[in-house]
Amino acid sequence: MKENKPFVSIIVPIYNVEKYLRQCLDSIVKQTLENIEIILINDGSTDNCGKICDEYALKDKRIKVVHKKNAGLGAAYNTGLDLATGEYIGFVESDDWI
Repeated sequence: MKENKPFVSIIVPIYNVEKYLRQCLDSIVKQTLENIEIILINDGSTDNCGKICDEYALKDKRIKVVHKKNAGLGAAYNTGLDLATGEYIGFVESDDWI
């Protein structure tokens, strides 16, 4: 395994969950396993989710953000999987926390 390659890729599909998103993202970035990449897929949210994602990406270099036209949950997951470089993949729903 390359040293700069993340051990786990965490994919978070996001659509109009502004109320819950900060709690979700805080729970991910505060995990004890730090060798992760966090892939946020903003699936065309019409609330402030896009701005929140960009804000977190500016603060944490492990976060990648994709803003795309709404295509549904499956398409958001597939976009994240296409970008993931970790040895393992994890999924977190954007209205949950871990």
